[in-house]
Amino acid sequence: MSKNILEKLIWSIALPGFGQYLNGKYFKGTVFLILEFLINIQSNFNQIILLSFHWEISDAIKHANYQWLMFYPCLYFFSMWDAVKDAGGGKDPISFLPYALTAFFVTVGLIFSSRLALFGVLLGPVWLPILFVIPGVAFGVIIKKITNSIL
Repeated sequence: MSKNILEKLIWSIALPGFGQYLNGKYFKGTVFLILEFLINIQSNFNQIILLSFHWEISDAIKHANYQWLMFYPCLYFFSMWDAVKDAGGGKDPISFLPYALTAFFVTVGLIFSSRLALFGVLLGPVWLPILFVIPGVAFGVIIKKITNSIL
């Protein structure tokens, strides 16, 4: 991955829409940024993050508006994919798979985050979805490699 593409990816990780701005896609970047703020505010995401970092997981779960929060993983990972693609990455026709499967796995982690405890520890709506990034990326990369070897 070139420095240019990596830069766009990292800025998209920082905030959806920033990678698009760096790519000169101002309308698209603005749409992503507005959606980020809308979903963030409606889902109480900043409050949830703050409570999670203070390990007040029960309060984070109570404050979470899951109906809005479930939109976030797809927006987040699609924004990353779009920034990379517009920067010249993702030449492989199925290079979207790690991003798409990660969005799926993070959404599933979010769905179960209010009840699923790992080793007796309830991780809540921030930490459990973050852990689900690992199998999302892993399955995406594996399926991409298998598919590319078949094609």
